Amino acid sequence: MEKLIYLDNAATTAVRPEVFEAMKPFFMENYGNPNSVYTFAQKSKTAVDEAREAIASLIGAKANEIYFTGGGSESDNWALKQCAEAFAAKGKHIITTKIEHHAILHTCEYLEKHGYEVTYLDVDEDGLISLSALEKAIRPDTILISIMFANNEIGTIEPVREIGEIANKHGVLFHTDAVQAFGHEPIQVDELHIDMLSASAHKFHGPKGVGFFYMRNSVKLGALIHGGAQERSRRAGTSNVPGIVGMAKAAQLAVAGMEENNKKMRQVRDHLIARVLDEIPYARLNGHREKRLANNANFCFRYIEGESLLIMLDQKGICGSSGSACTSGSLDPSHVLLAIGLPHEIAHGSLRLTLSEETTMQDVDYVVDCLKTIVERLRSMSPLYEDFVKSQRAE
Repeated sequence: MEKLIYLDNAATTAVRPEVFEAMKPFFMENYGNPNSVYTFAQKSKTAVDEAREAIASLIGAKANEIYFTGGGSESDNWALKQCAEAFAAKGKHIITTKIEHHAILHTCEYLEKHGYEVTYLDVDEDGLISLSALEKAIRPDTILISIMFANNEIGTIEPVREIGEIANKHGVLFHTDAVQAFGHEPIQVDELHIDMLSASAHKFHGPKGVGFFYMRNSVKLGALIHGGAQERSRRAGTSNVPGIVGMAKAAQLAVAGMEENNKKMRQVRDHLIARVLDEIPYARLNGHREKRLANNANFCFRYIEGESLLIMLDQKGICGSSGSACTSGSLDPSHVLLAIGLPHEIAHGSLRLTLSEETTMQDVDYVVDCLKTIVERLRSMSPLYEDFVKSQRAE
């Protein structure tokens, strides 16, 4: 394949060269176990400690409030399962939304099977929750509100500060899945009244298989993984030193370049959105037009199957993703698109394109040019589209 345009940065990102360089010594030179007592291991321990300090400083937290995990899904599980266990005597009611990542939704389903009750808040057509509906959902037995910072499919950014204020006012813990937001949006945990936060390194040009969990010191949750005294006896398992070092370096670079990178990506993203909506008939932008991640563009094309669209884009060297879950063996469209009110037949024709700071205007022009041809070709094979066009003309 001669040309490759990677527009699936919400799925994963390339490791930055500086990040890889920071990690390299801890594979073959300073490979000691940071929990060992001899001098050789102290280089690893120091590196982990410095990484913890660095990440804490980026979100306005204390170093001992940062726990290293295997990624966002583990951190989400830790927040929900251990909060449920720790506060079961107070109540068994949890509030979340219908558009959360499956790491939250499937964990909530697990808890429901074990006697917990979950309220799944609706969202509007842009993917935003209603703050009044959130407040009304709080009960005396509510122990946790878990609402994502920004949606991984449609890019909508939730009113996190207001959610935190409501939770704080009612004495309910607030967890946010910030996997898509960390490194892309400014986050200060005290200002936003966040008690727990999940993040994953590979979403901001760090390595895969490592993340962090912020837990405010006043929140006393037990361990999700047992077996050793690592992470202050709260998360057993030998520390992934290269991953932790790489994540901290990636986090520092992401936050330092956030404003400049977001400005650039918004310009390219808005050009992409404008061309698609102007030049492809019956295309729809999903998610809030302004309150969205700088790199996210999510569309639906009527009378198109998302999986066919992805395959034909791949043949042109373009990597994107679909809101349809077809590729995971399910015929159901995205739960997020259904939650914002799209009918099945439209939700099936979705395409998510997520940029990086390396994406150029020329890249997205090529993508749109290819997309126009592909959509036209797929629709030409659809008798339903032909009938639809005729009906539109008749009107």
